[in-house]
Amino acid sequence: MYLCLDYKMETRKQGMEKFSELIKIRRSMRKFTDEELTQDEVVALLRSALMAPSSKGCHPWEFVVVDDKELLKQLAHCKEQGAELIEGAPLAVAVLADPAKSDVWVEDASVATTMMLLQAEDLGLGACWVQIRNRAMADGKPAEEMVRTILRVPEHLRVLSIVAVGHKGMERKPFNEDRLLWEKVHINTFDNQQA
Repeated sequence: MYLCLDYKMETRKQGMEKFSELIKIRRSMRKFTDEELTQDEVVALLRSALMAPSSKGCHPWEFVVVDDKELLKQLAHCKEQGAELIEGAPLAVAVLADPAKSDVWVEDASVATTMMLLQAEDLGLGACWVQIRNRAMADGKPAEEMVRTILRVPEHLRVLSIVAVGHKGMERKPFNEDRLLWEKVHINTFDNQQA
């Protein structure tokens, strides 16, 4: 593993100029090149997750960084569908959380996952959220059990997701703003009728 947790990354000079641009171009990436991530890129991803806000500042999340090819291959079979892309990624980060530390651990871990997805895009990388919680393998067993076994996750922790990350192996168009569902926005009351 090329990750050194006490490594100090210098402030980046490049990146998105506007958040609105970042969220428009961030798309789920399911194909990656063979190029490995640099130590700076991995540290940046983890810094973003560790900076994620959490309820009452309790930080219930934990992260397992995986770059071992055999483990990535095993994780790619952790659920019936939608995890295959992990095998082609040079890096995956399992997002775990401790329900004993927070009754909203799902939300806290989701925010940390989202921060990594946005950071990946800001670095020019591709990433995809692979849902684990409430998903199953082909035999009906929970996907979380398989991930727990592969990564030797302690019993007190839950597995929310795995973020697959790598250099983009395909082009995706930015989000088409013509597809925004403005009818889903309600002003003051849901039915938008004044009293």
